[in-house]
Formats: sequence, structure tokens, C-alpha cells
Amino acid sequence: MVNILARKRSTTLRSRKNSEVRSVTPSSATPSDQKPREEKSAGYRDPRYKVLLATNGVFMHRSELGVLESSKILCRDLFAIDQSLPEGTLFDDDIFEDTCKMVEDRNEAKVIQDITRLVVPSAQVLAVRGAKHLKRLTESVNEGWNNCITVTETRPQPDYAVGFRREAFTQAQLDRMQPIVGDLMDQSYFMATYYMYFPFLSCEVKCGAAALDIADRQNAHSMAIAARAIVELFRAVKREKELHRDILAFSISHDHRTVRIYGHYVEVDEPEPKYYRYLIRTFDFTELDGREKWTAYKFTRNIYDVWMPRHFERICSAIEEIPPDISFAMSESELHFTEQSGLSQDVSAYSIAPSSGGSKSVQAQGTQLSVLDNPSSTPSTSLDGGSFKRPRRNHNRGQK
Repeated sequence: MVNILARKRSTTLRSRKNSEVRSVTPSSATPSDQKPREEKSAGYRDPRYKVLLATNGVFMHRSELGVLESSKILCRDLFAIDQSLPEGTLFDDDIFEDTCKMVEDRNEAKVIQDITRLVVPSAQVLAVRGAKHLKRLTESVNEGWNNCITVTETRPQPDYAVGFRREAFTQAQLDRMQPIVGDLMDQSYFMATYYMYFPFLSCEVKCGAAALDIADRQNAHSMAIAARAIVELFRAVKREKELHRDILAFSISHDHRTVRIYGHYVEVDEPEPKYYRYLIRTFDFTELDGREKWTAYKFTRNIYDVWMPRHFERICSAIEEIPPDISFAMSESELHFTEQSGLSQDVSAYSIAPSSGGSKSVQAQGTQLSVLDNPSSTPSTSLDGGSFKRPRRNHNRGQK
């Protein structure tokens, strides 16, 4: 079983990062959680990134069985349930055509500024405006997911993402999660940023149809991490079968006219979980005088209003089953850092699936795109397989 204990970041990596920060002037320094747009998507531009994900059990297509029929019905409902629409926006009927012309052939920043919030509404803004049930949510905007354990070497940095804030959980639930979530500077299967637990929605924005494929690859990685968080939580309490073929996360890729909406799900009927993507819908919101311009907006609102509360209840039900008096042990070898690689192998190298003798998972992140160029080569970096230690009773916990 995968060791789901939260992990300290490599001291070597931290030292190198601190050195890099000292070597730049204040005016040129880029926050560690916010890479430039071109840089953050660099690892996803190669079409072979799909192969890299597949070697880690993440597939950018539907499985043979597909999602559950109940998930399909849910998606139809998320489109059908009506929502109140904002007024006085760039999508108003009398200026919609001018808006489309304004953002045509412009860069991503312009599309994000003028279009994205009308395609994927802000959960926190809706909460501020009175949607009290959304106060449990938090969001990241172009912020690196520094606290997650990645599937591949590339760190996610979605244009927009939504998950649960710490205050959404009771203190008792937080105490139960502490061994697997860790502290603010730790990395965990269940965190995106230090303030976001269990992400479930990501949005990537690009310019042009070809670039949307890059956005899809970014979203596939981010939401594989999101789905894996739910899977590993439920595996820890032996309830993973409940998740089989059920949608656990959503992603939206869009440009100035096209929207792609996906559901992300897992199949757990094999020894190793397999993560898949289900195309829910793709459309051009500028066609037919903007007939579909509010479709993605309403769908996202219904994710927040209809799907999210059920998802949250499911998460909490599993958290409640984590024994309150256990701790986890992990040997130093499981935190091994390979100096030769120059990568944070101790964190990012863990497979999203359980380690086993017959595992096809890529270990130590040695299998990156460069290895795909030379399939016969053997990765020069390796990480001792992380085994899940048997929980041990902490008899002193109640005496603190």
C-alpha cells in the first residue's frame, strides 16, 4: 500500500532554493509558488507527456467501461439545473459580439481577465455575495501546488483551482488527518497548497485550439492528483470500492471561444488504481449568437451547489473512520534523496499506485520525457520503494 504519510521537503532542495533566492535581486525574484505562464506549461507542451502520465497509471481518455451511469446522469443534471446569471457583464447580449472580437487573437492574460470568470465563476466571490454553503471552499489562482505530491516531475500551477479550506473541517477531523496532511511546509497526497485540502476543480486557459491540448494535459495531471487524494483516503479506511468509476473531480480547458469540460474518475478493481478522463462536453460558446455562452458557468455553479456538498460529505465520512490514536512510521530510506538527479525525488517519486513486484509504475521520476527518447535506457536515479508501514498505537497521545 502507498505510504500516505505527509513528507518533509528535501533539505537539499530547500538549500538550493534558498541559494537561488539569495542570488537574485528583489526586482527579478519570482515567488516560488508562481512561475511565469510560459515556464509553468513547458513540461506539458510535449505531446509525449500523455505517455508519461500513462506510465504512472493516468490516462487521458475514458476506460473501456467508462464512468457509472449515475455519473452520466449527474452530468446531465449539472447542465440542466437552472442558475441565476450575473448582469452587467461582457456577456450581455448587446455587447457579446464586441466582446468576442475584443479578445480574438489576444494573449492568455487578456482571455483570463475578460472571459474566464464568465466561464468558470469564482467560488469565493459567490460565497462573499451570499452563497454561505461555499464558505468551506478556497481557491488558488496561478499558484503552484507546492504542498502536493506530484504524479510526474512537473509541479501543477493551475490558472484556477478549487478545493476545501482548513476551516471546512472540525478540529476532530483535522486531528485525525494530521499524520497524513502534516504541517504547513510538508507535502501530502491530500493537499494542493498549504491552505487547500482535497482540490476538485481546475481550469486552464490557452489561446488557440492546439494550445488547448496543452491545457488538457495540465488539467489531467492536476485532477489525477485530486482524484488520487480521494482514492488514498478511502483505501486507508478500506472503502475504495465505493469510488469505482465514479467522477471524483472536474476540469475545464478554454480559450477565447472553445470550452472543454472533463470528469476524472478511477477504476479500483485491479491491484493498482487506474485514473481516467471522461469528456463531458466540448463546445464553441460564440456560435449561434452565443446561445451556449452561459453553459459552462451554470455547469460550474452546479458543481458548487449540487455535486460539491455530496463530495464533501463523502470525504468527511472517510475521515471520521481514520482511527484517532494512530501514528505512522517511515524509515529514512523512504525519504531518500538522489543527489545526482537534482530533483526532489523523496516526494515526487512515489507512484500514485501501490508498489508491488509487478508494478508498471515509474519509480524515482527517472522515467521522464528524456527517457521516452531512449526506451532501452535505465534511469540513473532511483528511490527505495515507499512501503506503507503498519499503523502503531500511540499510547501517549491522550496524555498530552
